[in-house]
Amino acid sequence: MPDPLRPQPDPGLDDPAPPQPVYYAEQALLGALLLDPQQLKTLGALEPGHFGDHSHAVLFAAMRALPPPAAEAHDREPVWLNAVLHAARPEAPGLSAAYLHSLVHACPWAGHADAYARIIRAGHARRTLHMHAQRLAQSAIDTTGPDPASAVLDQADTLARLLDELAGQFAPHPGSLPRTSPPTPPPRDTSEEALDEERLLLATATAHPSELTTMRWLQADDFALPLHGALFQCLTALAHRGEPIDAVTVLWEAQHRGLLTTDIAPAELITLLSRPVGSPEHWGERILQRALLAQARTIALRIQALTDDPANSPHQLLTGSRRALTDLTAIRARRQRTTPPQPPSARRRAPFPPAAARAGPPAAASMHRTTR
Repeated sequence: MPDPLRPQPDPGLDDPAPPQPVYYAEQALLGALLLDPQQLKTLGALEPGHFGDHSHAVLFAAMRALPPPAAEAHDREPVWLNAVLHAARPEAPGLSAAYLHSLVHACPWAGHADAYARIIRAGHARRTLHMHAQRLAQSAIDTTGPDPASAVLDQADTLARLLDELAGQFAPHPGSLPRTSPPTPPPRDTSEEALDEERLLLATATAHPSELTTMRWLQADDFALPLHGALFQCLTALAHRGEPIDAVTVLWEAQHRGLLTTDIAPAELITLLSRPVGSPEHWGERILQRALLAQARTIALRIQALTDDPANSPHQLLTGSRRALTDLTAIRARRQRTTPPQPPSARRRAPFPPAAARAGPPAAASMHRTTR
């Protein structure tokens, strides 16, 4: 049965989702203001945009735009209700006098208007946080811009500023850590281009091992393929011990670390490590950028999961979101330690080698097998 207290949608439209608790707080607040317009002066920073329902936002905007009637006149005639309805109808034609009267009946206690307003602000904070998390996730998968990593970090900064702004609106309370289980992280980008960059990093680092000492900003977890990350650890371990580095010594280190399996033959690994192109720093920066984008997307999905859990209070949402964003801090700091980008005239991007000069079909195939 349709809810008699809700403005009915136009025929032929999809059925609306069931109303959430904040919807009833909006009804209760509007009913309280229709009963006692003077309470408009006590609601503080509540704005029409804080309402989730369009008709409710229009009604509140109309109430704020009209001078509240004197108490005596309001008790005698429904002038206030008629004026509000007349002012709101151009923006919400579906409103009726009957709905305004139903709002009055939907208000349990007119003196609780301030509590209803706090609920509405909390609902708005949840929706806004969810929207910003969606933008962060979208930015993390949009690699069409000239600097996707900077775009993601800018969006993360915007989200952090929102959290700071909301923190001043909701008081902390005991038990503030959210209990929402984090979602499964999305799969890493294992496209051929991404894996090629990782293979080329391993090959160029083997050919130019002295540059490994300046690449401490790159870590094994940054690699999309765990095997590649483990091979990078072989290289850094050899460099740390001051031992010679070439394809054979890396192969020997990989054997001791249990990396050689039936899917990765020694000859295939030798081939992979023996075809360098470009510089280690170039490929390392590319790998780190992909890792940053992946981390940002994971964080965005985690924050969305927090906002989707209605059991989380506003302060729990803020606490959980801030903790999630800290996971981006370390990788951001490592990115700042990479070689500063130079103008195109001073530094030409290292080209991808022709297909015949890459790690070779056998090695490529074996790398793909490890992802299954």
